[in-house]
Amino acid sequence: MHRIINSLLETDMYKFSMGQAIYHQFSGYKTTWTFACRNTDVHFTPAMVEEIRNQIKLYCSLRFTEEELDFLKSIRWIKGSYVDFLRLWSPRYEDFDISTQSPCGLSLEAKGTWLNTSMYEIPVLAIVNEVYFRSAYDYDRLLESFRKRLADKVSKLEDGTYAVGTFSEFGIRRRLSAEAQEEAVSLLSNVRMKDSVFAGTSNVYLARKLGLKPIGTMAHEWIMCVGQGNHKNNPAYSNWFALDAWVKEYGVLNGIALTDTITTECFLRDFRLTFSTLFSGVRHDSGNPFEWGELMVDHYRSLGIDPLTKTLLFSDSLDFEKASEIYRYFQGRARVSFGIGTYIANDTDEPALNIVMKTTKCNGMDVAKIADVKGKGMCCNDGYVEYLQRCISWRIANEVCRD
Repeated sequence: MHRIINSLLETDMYKFSMGQAIYHQFSGYKTTWTFACRNTDVHFTPAMVEEIRNQIKLYCSLRFTEEELDFLKSIRWIKGSYVDFLRLWSPRYEDFDISTQSPCGLSLEAKGTWLNTSMYEIPVLAIVNEVYFRSAYDYDRLLESFRKRLADKVSKLEDGTYAVGTFSEFGIRRRLSAEAQEEAVSLLSNVRMKDSVFAGTSNVYLARKLGLKPIGTMAHEWIMCVGQGNHKNNPAYSNWFALDAWVKEYGVLNGIALTDTITTECFLRDFRLTFSTLFSGVRHDSGNPFEWGELMVDHYRSLGIDPLTKTLLFSDSLDFEKASEIYRYFQGRARVSFGIGTYIANDTDEPALNIVMKTTKCNGMDVAKIADVKGKGMCCNDGYVEYLQRCISWRIANEVCRD
C-alpha cells in the first residue's frame, strides 16, 4: 500500500497539548499501551498484520519539518521549549511489539517513555483502520458509499434538518482512510449551514493544510497516568492531580476537562469552585448525555457559575441526529458543542471498527479507566480495577466536599 501517515502532524491536537505538559512535568514517566479490537466478528489476517507492521515502520521514519513546527508554534498555548524538543523527536519502531498472537489476529503493544508512546496511539489506529478496510473490502465501493452518505449529511446541514450549533470533526483514529477524512473535512469547512457551524478538526495536519482550527485538550491517558502513575498517590484523587498539573501548564488556556476517567461522580468531588472557574468547560465521553448535561448544569449553578459561560462538549458516539437532539435540549441553558468522529470519517455500508489503544501500565504498575458505563473501561488487571473501585467508593462514602 501507499504510505498512510505522511506527517507527524497527522494526529489529534490533544496529543500535543498533553505532550507539552508531559515534557515539562512528567518526562521520566514510562507507559505501556495495548491495542484492543472490540468487534467480536473482526479478524486481521497475517497479510494485514504484515502491512500494519510495514506502515508503522514508515511512520517511524518521519520527522517534523520547520514549516510544521512553525504551525505548532503559532498555537497560543504551545511553548518554544516544547517545539525545540519536537525538532529532535522521532518515533521509535523498537518501542513496538506486533504479532498475530491474539484472538482477533492482531496483537499490538508499545512500551517506552510516555513522551514517545503517547504519540503513537492515533497514527497506529489510523493505520490499522485503513489497512483493514482496504484489505477486507472493495475499497472503491466503500468510498462511493461514504461519499453518498456524506452528501446526504451536508444537504441536511444546509437546509436545517440537522441543527447542532457548533461541532468539530474528531475522526482520525477510526477513519476509513486519509483520503476520506480529508474529503469530509474539506467539504464541511466550505458548506454554508443553516443552524450549525463547523469549528475545525482534531487532525492537526488537516487543520494546517486546510486553514482550519486544530481542536483538542486532554484525553483519559492524562488523568490515568498523572493520577495513577505516582504510586504514592491515592488513585481516587486522580482527577485532582491531573487538573492541578494542567492548570500549572496552561492556566486558563486550553481548558476543557474530561469527566469520566474514574466516573463523573468522583470527578465532581475535585471539580470544585477553583477548577470549575478556571476551566472553560467539560467533555462528555460516556453515559447518558442528557443526564450528564443536567448534572453539569446543576453543578455550575450550585457554585454560583452561570452555565451559559461554560461549554458542554459532547463526544461519545455521536451522529448529527443525536447531536441535534442534545443541542435543542440544552439550548439557552448552557453553551453546547460537539466532537463527531466515526460518523463523519467512516460512515459507509459496512460497520466501522471499534478499536482502541489504551494505556495499561504507567511506571511499571497497572492503571485503569472506569467509565460511566460498562464496556468503555480498559485494564489488564482485574485486581487493580477492584482496588481502584474500592478507593473511589470509600472516598465518595466518607469524604465531606468543601470548596
